[in-house]
Amino acid sequence: MEKFLCKEVSAALHQLYDIVVDDELIQIQKTRKEFQGDYTLVLFPLLKMIKKSPEIAGNEIGQFLESKVREIIDFNSVKGYLNFNLSRNYWLETLQKIIDSKSFGREEKTSQSGTVLVEFSSPNTNKPLHLGHIRNNLLGYSMSLILEATGNHVVKVNIVNDRGIHICKSMLAWQKWGNNITPESSGKKGDHLVGDFYVRFEQELNKQIEKRAKPGDKLDEVRGNSPLLTEAREMLRKWEADDPSTRDLWKMMNQWVYDGFDETYKALGVTFDKIYYESDTFKLGKTIVVDAIEKGVLHRKEDGSVWADLTADGLDEKILLRADGTAVYMTQDLGTAVLRYNDYNFDKHIYVVGNEQNYHFQVLALVLSKIGYPWAKDLYHLSYGMVELPEGKMKSREGTVVDADELIAEMISTASEMSKELGKLDDYTGEEKQEIYRMIALAALKYFILKVDPRKNMTFNPKESIDFNGNTGPFIQYTYTRIQSVLRKADQSGILDKCELDTKTEPAAKEIGLIKLLDEYPVIVAEAADTYNPGLIANYCYELAREYNQFYHEYSILKEPESDLRNLRILLSKISGKIIQAGMGMLGIEMPERM
Repeated sequence: MEKFLCKEVSAALHQLYDIVVDDELIQIQKTRKEFQGDYTLVLFPLLKMIKKSPEIAGNEIGQFLESKVREIIDFNSVKGYLNFNLSRNYWLETLQKIIDSKSFGREEKTSQSGTVLVEFSSPNTNKPLHLGHIRNNLLGYSMSLILEATGNHVVKVNIVNDRGIHICKSMLAWQKWGNNITPESSGKKGDHLVGDFYVRFEQELNKQIEKRAKPGDKLDEVRGNSPLLTEAREMLRKWEADDPSTRDLWKMMNQWVYDGFDETYKALGVTFDKIYYESDTFKLGKTIVVDAIEKGVLHRKEDGSVWADLTADGLDEKILLRADGTAVYMTQDLGTAVLRYNDYNFDKHIYVVGNEQNYHFQVLALVLSKIGYPWAKDLYHLSYGMVELPEGKMKSREGTVVDADELIAEMISTASEMSKELGKLDDYTGEEKQEIYRMIALAALKYFILKVDPRKNMTFNPKESIDFNGNTGPFIQYTYTRIQSVLRKADQSGILDKCELDTKTEPAAKEIGLIKLLDEYPVIVAEAADTYNPGLIANYCYELAREYNQFYHEYSILKEPESDLRNLRILLSKISGKIIQAGMGMLGIEMPERM
């Protein structure tokens, strides 16, 4: 409707004032709730060309459009804002179009659709997934679904950081203090077991530093020169030299972690189309770096390390190979990017990575561009804020992170307790209850995290997230099940399949308000894709659920005596349920039929 009104306003300006106005100056927006109207034209950008006061211009444009555009039945002009009221017939026609649409809010993929790679998760194989990883996974998976809904060919990719000094720390600690323990012998998930040894390494290293440090010593230097860290560096050197025993240990412990990750991904409902491994891509990265030295793009220092000088671009120097020839993160990211472009010839590559890596991705795109890859401009860093708990930040080295598996289990337990208090599942079997508890728990977790703009830091509060009232996933789920209950009763009465919209029906203001909100859904989905913000869809679903509940409480649906109104309300319920399910589905949230 905004595009239609923009076109009509443009024609009115030309006819009334003999002026041609650029489309960007014609601002059409939803009328604010404190004013009467459906859509508003902002007059201020136009007044210099019209050369009349806001009051006169508003009345002239309003009268012209009311006489020419059948959809406009009334207008009012308030302090530079021209508000239009659209006919009830227009809104009923809008609802009919939504009903008739087979893919409302979705764009079909074509041969011309772009290919978008979305990288998310990117775990290290030295620790289990934690709360920070949960935000990353949920954000990346949701954005993949949203981008797919807007007509893109989407490839969900993961890069497993399975090599490096941090991996060697866990390996070395297991060698020294593991006594050949395994996930089977310990009864622990493999990623948890390996994570314990990463923490153990740091604990032993700190003990070593305390013993060796003297008054006046710089702790960073003491740490860097400690025997334990020196052993870890030597293990990394052996790994890169393909030392058989080091590689065998690495393969064994990494497999433990992969098995553990798979369980967590399954619990979160997250999947990938392709998994890359740093242990493979870093080799290509090193080749790219060596070739770039020969081209004069990179330079080698006296100690043998390789650097990119980015000072002319307002950045600093960035190391790409250490003096001992081992690779850094940037090296493998170069190789991974090139490998992915060769694999998929992507139009866009989105990296879902926390905002502490903003500089890293600036450098990555710049170095790739300097080396000569024109597609470097198509790399986009979806930079998101940190997630904390009410008690503060988490620290992997100290073992104070919130484990993803434990958090999911805690959420399911809390959902069970709250559902039992409400007593709504008393007639369900034990298996049915457990499945609904799981759906409620994951909806609470996913919605609470995704409703926040990704760019903002956030505090996750498990108890707040699982509330059945307010802006939460369970509240929206409950609204959906309420709608399904209405539809089941309509079906049992034999009226659901016979419901047809009568254009002579006189919808009330609340019903028109619901149609307006339903009509916004495709715009919200498109904006969420354009701004990389699933929170727009999350909060839209909440607004729709809230509006439907008000409608549900104010109007009789199945007991309405007038068949045309009853049909309208049943159809409004049906479409509201479909859109809530589709919108929440783009957040990776399942909707139970009953709660």
